[in-house]
Amino acid sequence: MPSNKSVSDAPIVQFTNCRILRSHRLQREDLWVREGKILNPEKLFFEEKGSADIQLDCKDSIIAPGFIDVQINGGFGVDFSLATDDFKSGIDMVSQKILSHGVTSFCPTLVTSPPAVYHQVLPQISIRNGGAHGAGILGAHLEGPFISKEKKGAHPEHCLRTFEAGAFQDLLATYGSLDCVRIVTLAPEMKRSSEVIQELTKRGICVSLGHSVANLSQAEDAVQHGATFITHLFNAMLPFHHRDPGIVGLLTSDKIPAGRRVFYGMISDGIHTNPAALRIAHRAHPKGLVLVTDAIAGMGLAPGRHTLGQQVVEIDGLNTYIAGTKTLSGSVATMDTCVRHFQEATGNVPSHLRHDEKGWDQQHWPRMSTFFWDVSPPQLHLLW
Repeated sequence: MPSNKSVSDAPIVQFTNCRILRSHRLQREDLWVREGKILNPEKLFFEEKGSADIQLDCKDSIIAPGFIDVQINGGFGVDFSLATDDFKSGIDMVSQKILSHGVTSFCPTLVTSPPAVYHQVLPQISIRNGGAHGAGILGAHLEGPFISKEKKGAHPEHCLRTFEAGAFQDLLATYGSLDCVRIVTLAPEMKRSSEVIQELTKRGICVSLGHSVANLSQAEDAVQHGATFITHLFNAMLPFHHRDPGIVGLLTSDKIPAGRRVFYGMISDGIHTNPAALRIAHRAHPKGLVLVTDAIAGMGLAPGRHTLGQQVVEIDGLNTYIAGTKTLSGSVATMDTCVRHFQEATGNVPSHLRHDEKGWDQQHWPRMSTFFWDVSPPQLHLLW
């Protein structure tokens, strides 16, 4: 039966033999899509009297919204924290290659760098939609240099900065333009950080707390001034303590302003975070969890030496270290690997891949990219 064209002339695509995420579980149901939007099948059948123009057999794959990676330092030999003449071609290549791992939008992330690097790199990052050409770019994530020396991790100490009398003006002088910036990671215990957080949030920039020795009170104060995210929970922060849980305590804090939710990134690569820690965080605050790769330039390449901004790093299997040390320096895991590891560790899928019954209504589903996820053997097929 041909589809009813009274609503739209666009073809209706029916995905069959697939598993979709609904009511927090994988269920076997067909999925109907028109112009990049998921359709309510009841409205399609009974109100439009429509049917599929195209049927695609998913062959028992999972079908899910495209992943978003808000912390990715590079990949496939490209380091976003290096100011190179071919930076734009490098970011285009990463954008294209991460599609095959299910990522359809991302925030290219710069680790702590000299001001000259920010001034040269940031003007070359353009916010754009994704498509068959590559994943969309949501804006830059600037991780540092306003972070704690004690919890610098793989960030170069000689490039770290503090907020002086100028506070926000110091930040502007360091970064240059903020036009393409969407996330800034900083340590909230720094003097004048509250002023900076307020100024950034006024400009629509997400402030994330990380690489920090902040106690819970300082973290809560940062949230009350506008911070809404935590950079790679458990890593590069004070460990949880029952008398003062530090930044980790934000997951269950009763001092979060009404109507606001704190989100937190986790690196689910099997290296950065023990499966038990993944389960603890997820059970404490499931709706705040956001998987990130924290991938470096060596992602997708053979073991050996690569860069992370100003540092040389060594890849040994799935481990990445600052050369000559045992300091972890990002990850080489792809996002689909992180999702699989999270599912194995917790028995769940991340909350941001779930939807409730309202999810079938078009108004709750923006135009988006979608991919098939074949879990055995690992394979992803993009649908546009």
